[in-house]
Amino acid sequence: MSIFTFGEYKGDIKYKVLDERQIRASAGILFLIGLFGSINGFMLDNYIVIPYISGFLLLNFLIGVLVNPKFTPSMIIGSFLVRKQSPLYIGAVQKRFAWSMGIALSLTIFILSFYLLNDVQYFQPVCMLCIICLLLIYLEMAFGICVGCWIYKLLLKTKIIPEPKERPNCMGDACEV
Repeated sequence: MSIFTFGEYKGDIKYKVLDERQIRASAGILFLIGLFGSINGFMLDNYIVIPYISGFLLLNFLIGVLVNPKFTPSMIIGSFLVRKQSPLYIGAVQKRFAWSMGIALSLTIFILSFYLLNDVQYFQPVCMLCIICLLLIYLEMAFGICVGCWIYKLLLKTKIIPEPKERPNCMGDACEV
C-alpha cells in the first residue's frame, strides 16, 4: 500500500475502508480542539487562537485527504484510544469527500481569521463558520452521522459525480452507496 492512499483494503472487502471507531474518536478530538477555539472567540473575545486552531484542523484534513488518514494527528491519538476495540470498517470514498468539505470549511475560516483578526466587529461570521464546523463534527462524533457522506450520496443520486466502481457502506449502514 502506498503512503498516498485514503484507507486500505481489508480481507475480502473490495474497496478501501476506514475504521469507524477511529474516525469517531478522531472527530471527538477535533471537536474538543474546535470547542476550545469557539469558547475563546465567543465567550472570551480572544480571537487570536482561531487562526491556529483552524490551521491545525486544515493541516489534519489535508494530511488525511492528500497523504493518508492514519498519519493525521487526530487519527493517531484516536487510534490509540480505541486500540482495544474491534474495528468497524466503512467505505473510504465518501469519507474522503467529507474530509474535503472539512478542508474547504477550515481553509475559509483560516483565511478569514487572518484578514479579520484585528477587526473584532466583523469576526462573528468567522465564529459562525466555526459553529457550523463544530456541529458537523459533533454529529459524526456523537451520532455517527456523516453529513459529508450524505451529501456525497445525494451527488451520486443526482449524477453530479460518477458512481464508484464498488459500492462501499456508510457509517452505521446509513446509506447504500
